[in-house]
Amino acid sequence: MTLLDIVLFLPLVAFIVILALPNTLSRTLALATSTGIFIVSLGLLAPFLGKPTSAVSFETNLIWIQSPAIRYHISLDGLGLWLLLLSTMLTPLCVLISWNYITDRVKEYYAFLLLLEFGVIGVFVSMDLFLFYVFWEVTLVPMYFLIGIWGHDRRIYATVKFFLYTMAGSVLMLAAILYLYSRAGTFDYPMILQLLSSGRLQLTAAEQLPLFLAFFIAFAIKVPLFPLHTWLPDAHVEAPTAGSVMLASVMLKMGTYGIVRFCLPMFGNAAHQCAPVIIALAIIGIIYGALVALVQPNMKKLVAYSSVSHLGFVVLGIFTFTQQGMDGAVYQMLNHGISTGALFMLVGFLYERNHSLEIKSYGGVANVAPVLSVIFMVTTLASIGLPVLNNFVGEFLVLQGAAIVSWKYAALAGLGVIFSACYMLWLYQRAFFGEASESVRHHITDINKRELLAIAPLVILMVWMGTGTSLFLKPITAVNAQILEQSKINVEYQVKAPPAPSAEPAPATTAAVVEVARAR
Repeated sequence: MTLLDIVLFLPLVAFIVILALPNTLSRTLALATSTGIFIVSLGLLAPFLGKPTSAVSFETNLIWIQSPAIRYHISLDGLGLWLLLLSTMLTPLCVLISWNYITDRVKEYYAFLLLLEFGVIGVFVSMDLFLFYVFWEVTLVPMYFLIGIWGHDRRIYATVKFFLYTMAGSVLMLAAILYLYSRAGTFDYPMILQLLSSGRLQLTAAEQLPLFLAFFIAFAIKVPLFPLHTWLPDAHVEAPTAGSVMLASVMLKMGTYGIVRFCLPMFGNAAHQCAPVIIALAIIGIIYGALVALVQPNMKKLVAYSSVSHLGFVVLGIFTFTQQGMDGAVYQMLNHGISTGALFMLVGFLYERNHSLEIKSYGGVANVAPVLSVIFMVTTLASIGLPVLNNFVGEFLVLQGAAIVSWKYAALAGLGVIFSACYMLWLYQRAFFGEASESVRHHITDINKRELLAIAPLVILMVWMGTGTSLFLKPITAVNAQILEQSKINVEYQVKAPPAPSAEPAPATTAAVVEVARAR
């Protein structure tokens, strides 16, 4: 048993224990266990600090089911590392922000938060396709109940819509996983990659494209990528604050993580073939999400549509197939988790005080809550990509990667950055500036110690990730370079071995083919 096994199963143990204890102890136990899990998870950093390595660590590979051959295979690399730590960090913060807000079925609420943590950690560390699918589905259960029981007025509609969308994609992915098993004889992901790279498993173009699309649609729904995004605003608006934070910060990243981890290495040809269409959808999502956010009267819905725009940047960076674009995409996953998670927390703080998500219900908040207003401003500036704050680095790298492919991609995506400044600054102006109404003066108070303790780590990370970028990027860069190389497994002109030495110079046409192969 490795440290990764302990980090994975501690939330499941805590879930069972909390359900067995009375309500009066559930909050304290949830905070203590989730904080302890985060502290333990920091030990996973040791093999990666200061080392740009693509090697996996903390690997466990055991037989789970004999027939069909399903393995309990988990490991950690630079791609899953930061997403796992983001998950373990946000869970205790979600417990803190729910401390006074949740008063009904308290122990079940905190138990489901920890079950959700168990599921998302499993997604980021699974190296067996069937095991990955199991954890992918596990995450649906707690989020379904978090929205359906503790959500707002239209919570049943939102949670059923969320469940049906995700399940529809999951069925496609399961069918593709079973077909791969029939061809490879294993669900073990590293083994499948090894079979592909050695040529023992060859997927024809007729096989690759449907398999790629089956995986990609499941992941695109989760991202969500335009036009598969319509479930997201409803889910965010109706979810409790902690549900919105976990959904935006962690669960949406399951989609982009799946694209990078599985779609590119296994189906390189199909990924390149579909890239122009996917880039077009990503750019449409960037601009569409920003424009729709610009006209939203509801704060949560505005932040939800901003997620559609920001995650369009992530998909754009992935399908540039450049080192800069890929690095920016993965970094932007983390940035979005920090800044948008903080935005949902701050909107939740305002809702708890004034019981309204409508922007027109506010105005002049800076007059009565100066500390809360300053933190909201820092988060706003991070979200729009101000230099020295985290989002700037990710967006810059994505736009750099897009410009390498086509300056038109970068120019169109850059509009999203401009529009994001428009809708976020306009939100801040309407909610925080001006004359404070009687309702605001009566209900809005400044941030308290518990709320400050929850939001402070995210604000610190916004600055740290914007200024100390190399610490976070080194493990990411190494893994992305390996994934880019793996995505070339089935390219048309792959050179299996260097040509035999010859006294005569090679013909120009042969040299050209070899050069094309190396470039591709």
